[in-house]
Amino acid sequence: MNSDFTPIKHWAEDDRPREKLLHKGRAALSDAELIAILLGTGTTSLSAVDLAKQILSAADNNLYNLARFSIKDLQKFKGIGEAKAITIAAALELGRRRKETEVPKRVRIRSSRDCYEAIRPHLADIQHEEFWILLLSRANEIMQKVNISSGGVSGTVVDPKIIFKTALEHTASGLILVHNHPSGNLTPSQADIDLTAKLIAAGKVLEITVLDHLIYTDNGYFSFMDEGMMH
Repeated sequence: MNSDFTPIKHWAEDDRPREKLLHKGRAALSDAELIAILLGTGTTSLSAVDLAKQILSAADNNLYNLARFSIKDLQKFKGIGEAKAITIAAALELGRRRKETEVPKRVRIRSSRDCYEAIRPHLADIQHEEFWILLLSRANEIMQKVNISSGGVSGTVVDPKIIFKTALEHTASGLILVHNHPSGNLTPSQADIDLTAKLIAAGKVLEITVLDHLIYTDNGYFSFMDEGMMH
């Protein structure tokens, strides 16, 4: 056994690939460190990172070349059994497919009608009340649609803390509130008006703009913004 060999578990925490990815992000890891995470373990004389470096070296340190290695090619390395070889091949294939996949275009919200059309697939024909938020980027593009709560025929409970926790987690610049009225009634209740005012005020403190509150029905919608009620 190599006297200079130190297993990964004995490395400083910031030097361990898994911990490094967790604390510093994926981009901070080298190709060898990423492959080491796939391997999980090395051999009695090589850490997972050193084994990964050995494999990369055989591929001229080129991931494109590595992706052309067969399962049998990978198994020629000491410490790489069938399971580890398959894991590496699967990860490289996912990378190839990702490159070929078109980046989905984000929908930009320019009007209340855009918002209505964006949420329609989620609320059409639902016979109970649901509360959703659309999280928006600085360019008013939809980053995420999130169902905050579901309730009965006449109402749903909404927790402002959950709304803004979700917005902060996604680093949203703005949000649009949406809930449906299964009855088809487009008139906002006093509770709807009070909740909107409370969320607008909270958004100002957190620098997350609440742009609109839409009441959805299958036959149309009510927009607080269009009616001058967002203040």
